[in-house]
Amino acid sequence: MPAPITPPIAVDAIIELVDRPERPIVLIERLNPPPGWAIPGGFVDIGETTEQTARREAREETCLEIELITLLGVYSDPRRDPRGHTIGVVYVARASGMPRAADDAAAVGIFDPSALPAPLAFDHERILEDYLRFRQTGRRPDLSYGTHVLSD
Repeated sequence: MPAPITPPIAVDAIIELVDRPERPIVLIERLNPPPGWAIPGGFVDIGETTEQTARREAREETCLEIELITLLGVYSDPRRDPRGHTIGVVYVARASGMPRAADDAAAVGIFDPSALPAPLAFDHERILEDYLRFRQTGRRPDLSYGTHVLSD
């Protein structure tokens, strides 16, 4: 039987810098299209778990070793990535130290999550809104069917 045709899986890690009292987050400025600031992340390699992907991509793009804290959510709107339908798995993580841009990150920035740069790539504005609510309330976003479909 042929393998099903499915969308690629990407994994992102919202990295909180816990060695700073305000707990800012790390974003990368993308080197490749689509342009904009983004949560560090990338595609799952064959034989890799999503947790391994999150740690590998954070290390490759920010030079930080991260500790995963929790799964924020899974984002699957077919229009979330202009390159094509991609499933996004998003973790909250923590790290210490000074991030450095590497791999496909043109730059790295440290931001207060309530004062983010523009433009943000993909659906990362929505994801970071969910993260900010999670950070303020301790409750994960409601990802019930249809609530995170991008509006037309």
